[in-house]
Amino acid sequence: MKPHGTYRIIVINLIIAVAISLIANFAYLLSILIMRQHDSETAPPPPPGEEIVYRGTVRVSPDGYGYLLTPNPKTGETDSIYIAPRYIRWHELKSGHTAAVTARQPRDRAANPTVSQVKEINGVPYDYGQHFNRPSNTFVFSIQLGYYVLLAFVLLSVITYRYRSTVRSRLLGMFYCLALGVVLYFLSPVFHRSGQIVPLFMNSPFLFNATEVLKCSFVVVVVLLYGWTFQLFYQNQEMLLENEQLKNENLKARYTMLVGQINPHFLFNSLNSLAMLVREQKTESALTYIDQLSYTFRYILQNERNTMISLASELEFLNAYKYLLEIRYADKLFFDISVAEECRTMLLPALSIQPLIENAVKHNTISRTSPLHISITAENGTLVVANPIRPKIDPEPGTGIGLSNLSSRWHLLTGQNIEITNDGTTFTVRLPLTDPHKA
Repeated sequence: MKPHGTYRIIVINLIIAVAISLIANFAYLLSILIMRQHDSETAPPPPPGEEIVYRGTVRVSPDGYGYLLTPNPKTGETDSIYIAPRYIRWHELKSGHTAAVTARQPRDRAANPTVSQVKEINGVPYDYGQHFNRPSNTFVFSIQLGYYVLLAFVLLSVITYRYRSTVRSRLLGMFYCLALGVVLYFLSPVFHRSGQIVPLFMNSPFLFNATEVLKCSFVVVVVLLYGWTFQLFYQNQEMLLENEQLKNENLKARYTMLVGQINPHFLFNSLNSLAMLVREQKTESALTYIDQLSYTFRYILQNERNTMISLASELEFLNAYKYLLEIRYADKLFFDISVAEECRTMLLPALSIQPLIENAVKHNTISRTSPLHISITAENGTLVVANPIRPKIDPEPGTGIGLSNLSSRWHLLTGQNIEITNDGTTFTVRLPLTDPHKA
């Protein structure tokens, strides 16, 4: 895995871990907001000159809230003072306990007063010192949020480690996540009756905590689903990358094969011309021919792997190739080259003009009385190579390599097609050039 890819996955895992933790702790956050809203809607205790203490019996409902039943000295009836669930939990109040409390009066006089402070329980003064060190709800939420971010991040790191591509490795990653989920459940921070935040395993005998079970289960399930999606996504990416690499290798192999078809054909004709000079004992011409031939083959070797080349370089190669043909067809073969300067920077596949010229020479009569003129021009982003049609009396058998090879290479490298026309008088091939700025 590449380093930058690793960092990217770590950042993504961290962001997802934060999102999972926020969702898992949403219920706790919502309870904090509800309690704050309830406290804001409850009127503060009035400032009487003397504090009023209510005494009575506690009644706790199955839903967790309770009431202090106290006699009204004026009416003789029993009044109910509401006890919030948090007071029931904090003070460990149970039905039948006697308590002395102070209460806050609600804004709505028809509603019940609410306990604001517990003074005594079962005749024993209540010591608030044991709750002085209790952390705030915001602090508890921060601890829970941070812990589940860590939990989710660890599990995500396990499930996404090194792209588990096999079924066995996937199942192993899922097993590790489940095992870590169980371990981290017992490490989850909970509020102890001592007023401290402790790991769950230290909260004996209350090792089963339904809230923490729900949170951990949610985190593990989401991580497993994400891990499965992650593996499918990266497997798809790897398949696309592998297919692209295979495609590129195939293109290179096909191009090398097509270029290889040019060299034997060209070498055969060149050696024939050189042999003719040697037989005629034209030493100087033979040496010059060898120099031009060596330049021609050097160009072919240098550009065999350069799939695209400028038209200017191709025309420079054409000058050397022309010399070889002029030796072969003295005063019988002529070239009319007219290419504007602005077209010379455009690109085309290397060794594109040579097979067209070779094809024209091969299939047409060339003599002093009937010389062959080959025209090479560039117009509207298209290179046009044309020659008159003068079929040989005894035509050479064609191999089918020349034009088909050129057409295959052109489509392979540019995605465009060459245009070949034969009107019975002129044979024309139009080659679409490529703008170097769009290549």
